[in-house]
Amino acid sequence: MNRLRFGVIGTNFISDWVIAGGRQDERFELAAVYSRTQETADAFAARHNIPHTFTSLEAMVAGPLIDAVYVASPNALHAEQSICCMEHGKHVLCEKAFASNAREAREMIAAARKNKVALMEAMKPTLTPNFLAARDALGKIGAIRRYFSCYCQYSSRYDKFREGVVLNAFRPELSNGALPDIGIYTVYPMVVLFGRPQTIKAAGLKLSSGVDGEGSVVFSYPAMDAAVLYSKIANSSLPTEIQGEDGNIVLDRINIISEVNLHLRNGRKESLSRPADRNEYYYEIKEFIDMVQSGKQESAVNSWENSLITMEIMDEIRKQLGVAYPADKN
Repeated sequence: MNRLRFGVIGTNFISDWVIAGGRQDERFELAAVYSRTQETADAFAARHNIPHTFTSLEAMVAGPLIDAVYVASPNALHAEQSICCMEHGKHVLCEKAFASNAREAREMIAAARKNKVALMEAMKPTLTPNFLAARDALGKIGAIRRYFSCYCQYSSRYDKFREGVVLNAFRPELSNGALPDIGIYTVYPMVVLFGRPQTIKAAGLKLSSGVDGEGSVVFSYPAMDAAVLYSKIANSSLPTEIQGEDGNIVLDRINIISEVNLHLRNGRKESLSRPADRNEYYYEIKEFIDMVQSGKQESAVNSWENSLITMEIMDEIRKQLGVAYPADKN
């Protein structure tokens, strides 16, 4: 079986999780890691048994040791680093949020086209069996009239923020905040299922650092509407729900979908949940390797169009909330 040799950019916990999922696919091979410091690279390499370490991104991607790169650096670096990798002929799996803004996302897509490499946003829920089960069951609930999604999770980093210490999660220079970290999980599935909305109306709380702490957004479509709630400064236990004239589909948590249930207007209930026998991150790695090995440049689900539409929506939400990043000026 042909293996795809990965280099990793980013040594935080999300990389640990993705590597655990990737190693459930026999085609996944972890060959190199890049970090700004040798000490951090060495520690990460030792933890994951990675044979090669780099403190120069150019050196890692210019050589023949890897075929693809998983980018898990701060959002503000996604576009620059992804384009660097693609310019050297490497396929790129880029962590969400895809980029700082839609302009950067367009530049990434143009680089993928130019260099004839694969590029995919690592938005995991939309590739899992339970999301696909919900998508496949949409025809059972008749004409769809509303999409509702909620992801509100109090961040431990907000405790530090309240003490006057602004960590990376709330720094605009890193293109962070609640929307790209939490809110994107509610928006991206909506785009995958229903495409681009006609109108967007957002409200939320802008923190003193300049990023958003929470938000609520209402969208309109030709024959339905949608509403999403997201927050890093409050908790919620609300599920995600797709409402139709003949019934509704309920997903317990949009970021990690464990249960999907169908409720029909005639009183019948049905579990749509599909067993997930793999790590939740396995499915995005599998999708990406499938793409590369079949000669495709983009995913049919986490497509370039879906990622770009999501970035354009997030740009508009930030505009309405008064949130601007330094990257927006470039």
